[in-house]
Amino acid sequence: MTAKVVAITGASRGIGAAAARHFATAGWRVALLARSSAEITAHAAEIGPTALALPCDVAEWESLSTALHQTHSHFGRLDALINNAGVIDPITRIETADPTAWGHAIDINLKGVFHGLRAAIPLMKAQGGGTIITVSSGAAHNPLEGWSSYCASKAGAAMLTRAAHLEEAAHGLRIMGLSPGTVATDMQIRIKASGINPVSQLDPAVHIPADWPARCLLWMCGPGGDDWLGREISLRDEAIRRAIGVVQ
Repeated sequence: MTAKVVAITGASRGIGAAAARHFATAGWRVALLARSSAEITAHAAEIGPTALALPCDVAEWESLSTALHQTHSHFGRLDALINNAGVIDPITRIETADPTAWGHAIDINLKGVFHGLRAAIPLMKAQGGGTIITVSSGAAHNPLEGWSSYCASKAGAAMLTRAAHLEEAAHGLRIMGLSPGTVATDMQIRIKASGINPVSQLDPAVHIPADWPARCLLWMCGPGGDDWLGREISLRDEAIRRAIGVVQ
């Protein structure tokens, strides 16, 4: 996989930052995309000259499109896109939800995935192929109290990923999703503090480290992901955990 290029949204922390480090260790050139310029710049400096920090907002089409084209221009290609950026807020019941905040979550979690697909697909088709992975959630398939914006946006992103596979598989694009389960990130701190729904009551010890989905994303970009094209891998699956080497 040496010299391949991956762009990762939401790369300032959590799964995105862990994935950037893991792909770089495996020999990939990495573009870190996020709104937090200082954080991704620091991560890129830590990784070294094979990393590029590109501040952008996935909710804005021009911003993400420009970042992916800059990635392609800087490295000469784009082999993988990880649609990872996402927000849990607002955590609130529908009857009290602020419409603007609710809509902003849709802009990031759903429209951000569309913007990534829309920008990356033409670039990848022109070079003969590529991989696009959307980081999904169990909330895409199960409603949870207080999470209406998150559940709805993740459900939409999961279907959008399937639609993209339907349209582009014949053109050499590998498109699929990853549902990582509960991961020890800042998002879990927000969830815990809310006290809403059973997820907030989980013992923090049950959350997996961000390195696990990072490892899985890299594995999915290789032959391991071939059986999952157009579908969604669950990192709760013990067979997947064994395949990526996080459990025996």
